[in-house]
Amino acid sequence: MPRRSDAARESADTVARAVPPAVRIAVAWAWPMIGVLILAALLVWLVIQLHVVVVPVLVAVLVTGLIHPAKAWLVRHGWPKGLAVAVTFVGLLVAVAALVTLVVLTIRSGLDDISRRTAQAYSDFLRYLSTSPFGVSEVDVRHAIEQGTRWLEQNSGTVLTGALSGASRLGDVGVGLVLTLFITLFFLIDGAGIWRWCVRLAPVRARAAVDGGGRAAWLSVGRYVRVQIVVALIDALGIGLVALILGLPFVVPIAVLVFLAAFIPFVGAIVTGGLAVLVALVYAGPFPAVIMLAGVIGVNQLESHVLQPLLMGTAVRLHPVAVVLSVASGSLVAGIAGAVFAVPLAAAVNSGVKYVAGGAWKDEPPPPTSPVPEDPEQGGRARRRRRRAGRPEDVTTVA
Repeated sequence: MPRRSDAARESADTVARAVPPAVRIAVAWAWPMIGVLILAALLVWLVIQLHVVVVPVLVAVLVTGLIHPAKAWLVRHGWPKGLAVAVTFVGLLVAVAALVTLVVLTIRSGLDDISRRTAQAYSDFLRYLSTSPFGVSEVDVRHAIEQGTRWLEQNSGTVLTGALSGASRLGDVGVGLVLTLFITLFFLIDGAGIWRWCVRLAPVRARAAVDGGGRAAWLSVGRYVRVQIVVALIDALGIGLVALILGLPFVVPIAVLVFLAAFIPFVGAIVTGGLAVLVALVYAGPFPAVIMLAGVIGVNQLESHVLQPLLMGTAVRLHPVAVVLSVASGSLVAGIAGAVFAVPLAAAVNSGVKYVAGGAWKDEPPPPTSPVPEDPEQGGRARRRRRRAGRPEDVTTVA
């Protein structure tokens, strides 16, 4: 028996020496990495399934990061907290309502001109096709329209299903908007208390790391939102200025749409700038449309090579390549919502991980957490009994 065990041991040692150290290390790390990837995939799947709830929470975090400094400034200057929250929240609603009202009124005032110009552009387009080398006549265009109409009639069920799906999405947008306003209001009222509750869920030894990492992530998100406002404003002013110089109508709606879409880095300004090019083509002709296209490309290059690297890269400590890859990955996973939230999530994770990896939290005591609230319906005798019994312990978990 001893000889057999020695032989088996020697054989195992021989096999172990035959395997390179890099392969052994890769095998040791393989299963933990597979587990992490499975958990990440489950988390992404859960977020997608609960997007009606998750997206409003993320939007509320971004909005709170934008307007929280105004509320904090009012509180520091002696305003009551409730009044500061009310003024900040109502001011946000008034600003958004003013932008929407301005866009709607401007477009409504030009509806007649839009229809007339569109009909004229359609006639000019047909005339160009009939005289162009392509040899497309008005009869061919009408035949194509008739074919499209027949296709719609034959696929009316599919079209109706798509319309119902769009109506359902509009309902989700309405629910999400209400949730966003509600969550934003309570983040302004008691965001610190909500965060203390989240920290209390972590094990006691990990609370300092969780608290410090979360605060670092929050600062990074706030910087991102404020810098993105500046970038979006520059994009809107640049494209709007080119449209104004060309004498195009609807300059204000175009600038507002560019401002809102610029929160999708790199892509948003181009997509909405295409609308400005279309307006220039319909109202001014091909040459002004080419000038408008050049202006959109120039503003996009300014954002890509100057604003994003200098402003955004400095604010969130992310390389421009990381920003581009984050936007691309987010759009592939979750569409437009993924493209919007990819960069702030990446910035938050980067700041939080760097703080935890730095180890500065090891010398910090656990952060203070709120005690379990008392039930006001129990009366004074119950409160005195709890006071004699001592403060209840925080809930702890097993690491």
